[in-house]
Amino acid sequence: MTSRIGVVTYPGSLDDRDAARAIRAAGGDPIALWHGDADLPDVAAVILPGGFSYGDYLRCGAIARFAPIMEQIVARANDGMPVLGICNGFQILCESHLLPGALTRNDHLHFICRDQTVRIETTNTAWTADFSAGQEIVIPLKNGEGGYIADDATLNMLEAEGRVVATYVGTNPNGSRRAIAGITNARGNVVGLMPHPEHAIDALTGPTTDGLPFFTSVLTSLLASR
Repeated sequence: MTSRIGVVTYPGSLDDRDAARAIRAAGGDPIALWHGDADLPDVAAVILPGGFSYGDYLRCGAIARFAPIMEQIVARANDGMPVLGICNGFQILCESHLLPGALTRNDHLHFICRDQTVRIETTNTAWTADFSAGQEIVIPLKNGEGGYIADDATLNMLEAEGRVVATYVGTNPNGSRRAIAGITNARGNVVGLMPHPEHAIDALTGPTTDGLPFFTSVLTSLLASR
């Protein structure tokens, strides 16, 4: 059971199969989940992949948070189950109040797609345990609403508590406050990340293999918690 990682598909998801492939490459067993199912199968962790969920034209993730499966995911996450939201999945985690803040339109108002250097700021999460703090990695970034925002009190709290998971290195690509590329909840089991580690798991399909430790990390964390 510890290797069974669920991947939710929403209408418009386009990176669900990439996430499943990344889980498999890390040694896990990807389990396909459908957004409209009310029951969550026996999985040890869940990934909300990137894409364009139904209702994004209102506000990214605003309708997807009400998908039937999200009720169980939120409940299990609050009980400690690891959850990773990538890009649109990050937006859904914020809309579901599993993570603070919100994601807004890029400050330059254009969709961006490029390889991006990010710095891993903490390894104290279920999804970053196999990195080194301060490690710089290169993974793809592709978003139109990727700017992370929160009020100053929230940003100060995230930094003070070591809950900024990753920051952009070099030019801020989307106007995220304090160059934030990813954050975690207080417990460290829920992580939201705007760049796409699932597209950087082997040299054939990605610019690097730098994304793979996100997926090996959760398996390591799950084994350690047994």
